[in-house]
Amino acid sequence: MSKILANDGIAQTGINLLEKEGFEVITTTVAQEQLSNYINDNNISCLLVRSATEARKSLIDSCPSLKLIGRGGVGMDNIDVEYAKSKGVHVINTPAASSESVAELVFAHLFGGIRFLYDSNRNMPLDGDSKFKQLKKSYAGGTELRGKTLGLIGFGRIGQATAKMALGLGMKVLFNDKFVPKATIQIPFFDGQSIKFELENSPMEEVLKNSDFISVHVPAQKTYVLGEKEFGMMKAGVGVINASRGGVLDEVALVDALESEKIAFAGLDVFESEPNPEIRILMHPKISLTPHIGAATKEAQQRIGTELAMQIIELLK
Repeated sequence: MSKILANDGIAQTGINLLEKEGFEVITTTVAQEQLSNYINDNNISCLLVRSATEARKSLIDSCPSLKLIGRGGVGMDNIDVEYAKSKGVHVINTPAASSESVAELVFAHLFGGIRFLYDSNRNMPLDGDSKFKQLKKSYAGGTELRGKTLGLIGFGRIGQATAKMALGLGMKVLFNDKFVPKATIQIPFFDGQSIKFELENSPMEEVLKNSDFISVHVPAQKTYVLGEKEFGMMKAGVGVINASRGGVLDEVALVDALESEKIAFAGLDVFESEPNPEIRILMHPKISLTPHIGAATKEAQQRIGTELAMQIIELLK
């Protein structure tokens, strides 16, 4: 019987499918430094990870029983993918499963940003009973998303899912992507109707200059995608969201741009120094914060579990 270690967990839907096909699924969370010993002692043939566990060259070398490494999610920057493949280890991920969940979180940050929820939720418990009128006045200058322009940097599955929501709200969408010249965005409605939009890639500078809000949807990068230069090109009072990867946005330059009011607010789900974000970021009154939960919905986790299980059954049965 093949043994699977889901070290960062897997939804019950995935476990059921795998057990039905005769796999043994172990959901013990093993510390990174004890992982290779555990895999070898228990003859694990498949390791499943999310963003917490790393599968580096040293682990792959020290665990000859591994036949497959799976990532529940999109980005595989915590796996030495090419090295694993060169050693005959299958590497899989679930690129489509969490797109809607991440896109909805982007809009949670956007809605919270334009109505100052990130700040009023901090101040209402402290001063709501004694300074109600002052707070009402300070949060009275909100704006609407409808009719505004959303700029998307990166237009893969998650960027496109975010575009669907923006278009559904009546926003204009601009995007820049090195690999996507144009895309057809189809928005399905509850009653079977749908509507199509044809969108074309715009130069980065155009997206930065013309967007009221900017959201980043790129994989991990070696350099910043948004830094001082890019913030300088943006409209004054822009809102910036990063729910992709920590390190694609220069946090020092972001704080400077927030302080100078070039940027009105930011929404961050990921951080440069994750899992220990900088205190200056965490305490900033103009930043809406979540702890890397983009794909952490029940629906996405069920889709991820099912998708991983189907791929494992196909490759290892």
